[in-house]
Amino acid sequence: MLDHPIARIENLRVEFQTKSGTVVGVEDVSFDIAAGETVCVVGESGSGKSVSSLSLMRLIEFGGGDIANGKLIFDRKDGGPLDLTTADQDLMRTIRGNEIGMIFQEPMTALNPVFTVGRQLTEGLKVHRGMSQDEAEARALELLREVRIPEPERRLRQYPHELSGGMRQRVVIAMALACKPRLLIADEPTTALDVTIQAEILALIDRLKRETGTAVMFITHDMAVVAQMADRVVVMFRGNKVEEGPVEEIFEAPKHPYTQALLAAVPKLGEMTGSDAPRPMKLVGRDDQATDPIPGTNETLLTVENLVTRFPVTGGFFRRTVANVHAVEDVSFTINRGQTLSLVGESGCGKSTAGRSILRLVEPLSGKIDLDGMDVMSLSPGALRRARQDMQMIFQDPFASLNPQMQLADQVSEPMRNFGLASGSEMRDRVANLFDRVELPRSFMQRYPHELSGGQRQRIAIARALALNPKLIIADEAVSALDVSVQAQVVNLMMELQAELGLSFLFISHDMAVVERVSHYVGVMYLGRIVELGPRRAVFEDPQHPYTQALMKAVPIADPRQRKSERDLNFKPIPSPIHEAGYTPDPTRYKEVSPGHKVLISDSGY
Repeated sequence: MLDHPIARIENLRVEFQTKSGTVVGVEDVSFDIAAGETVCVVGESGSGKSVSSLSLMRLIEFGGGDIANGKLIFDRKDGGPLDLTTADQDLMRTIRGNEIGMIFQEPMTALNPVFTVGRQLTEGLKVHRGMSQDEAEARALELLREVRIPEPERRLRQYPHELSGGMRQRVVIAMALACKPRLLIADEPTTALDVTIQAEILALIDRLKRETGTAVMFITHDMAVVAQMADRVVVMFRGNKVEEGPVEEIFEAPKHPYTQALLAAVPKLGEMTGSDAPRPMKLVGRDDQATDPIPGTNETLLTVENLVTRFPVTGGFFRRTVANVHAVEDVSFTINRGQTLSLVGESGCGKSTAGRSILRLVEPLSGKIDLDGMDVMSLSPGALRRARQDMQMIFQDPFASLNPQMQLADQVSEPMRNFGLASGSEMRDRVANLFDRVELPRSFMQRYPHELSGGQRQRIAIARALALNPKLIIADEAVSALDVSVQAQVVNLMMELQAELGLSFLFISHDMAVVERVSHYVGVMYLGRIVELGPRRAVFEDPQHPYTQALMKAVPIADPRQRKSERDLNFKPIPSPIHEAGYTPDPTRYKEVSPGHKVLISDSGY
């Protein structure tokens, strides 16, 4: 390690003034980052990870925070060490973007929706580096190639909403790297990304660090990503650093009870090898929980046959349909009572559309959907509304799916009011029981969504889905944005409810380790089709389709001694699902490789 670290945080304390008094975001934190080193800062939401990084950028003042104590020493390229807490905002403007780059967590809010990608990439280069428009555009093209964005010339002219989440995140990374900063702060840069894109972006940040000697402060709650990226780890809990050390030491001999609990809550791919039925995780400090396998039944509840959902693309003067997005193409599967089928795949593969099509939140073009003997496709609007009692949905973003102006008790009771199932004291009792079920205190009933953490909001969404005693729940990426320990609790909760109430789940996710933990059956989707379908054990222990194999290979493992190299990741670019109006897709043909385990026969690369 160098005598002069690039960044050194000493005894940092950050306070926020609120109506109810002073809230301490970070109490007393010290650590440093050397050139060419990646320091991962881990901890749950609210532990002070992002507050520390925003303090280093001196952006915390714009968010209502105040650096009450401590030093932030940054070793400048030309000026030597400087305490950033004493720098004025004009000097900070020169340092930000030029010498310290930042990748923000949410790419949609980090990019300006009214400017093209090219304009946003060239802006920093012109301001900080004094480049001409032509020089800046040439460098922007080079950056987009570095972050592996296909057709970079076209992307420069596009707006952020025209790119997928993974592409937008790559643009944000390109912007952060544009001026070759000495320190790169990455705040949860891969949280919302698919496993394949995440693997590519981690490899990219690692390669750029090695090539340029940049110091990297990497903030995450995903321990598998820490194992893949970190040289050293700083563990934060409630505004304090509770443990620090080399990555192997933290994973193999964690000292602090919080670090031990954090590592115990990580679902690891391969943990379920050899078992046929899913079972809840054993959580630290929870002796009362059941961890028995959940066999379910062999009685079919949902049958989906040849489901097709397409979205028209209109164009020309008369807005005619010129092409179709083939979102779901000839999908068939069954779900048994009390069992879980998981659909996995990358963004844009059609998982969520398939889930919404089954509930007819999106109208399918054709196909058959049979729920417990009821033909869902032929139902009139009134009959469909009554049928919705039996099938409910948990959405990906709990904040967007809850009403910010309603108290939580009213949101959970609303489905029962709508269907006239209960009223008065019976309704209040049922709502209180649902809060108990999802392990939230009854005192929360009078709260509003903004007063809860992400994991607590997701529990409210689960309670609301349970209010009508449904037979089937479709969980669309229900745990993808949660901290690892909260995710483990919510997944366990869903499994306990399944064992108790005999619920069936269609679990839509891109997190392979969670899918392995919860599933009885797994379907792997690619470009609107299921390319492999079978019992979980068969699909995970003997993946047959090349795409399933590539997906498994990309999953980061929570073990620093089993890091993936860039050579391991050989993803083919995903072709477009848009085809012109007269296009007829190939028929879907499967071969059965073992009982119930089917693989798509295809002529394409995958």
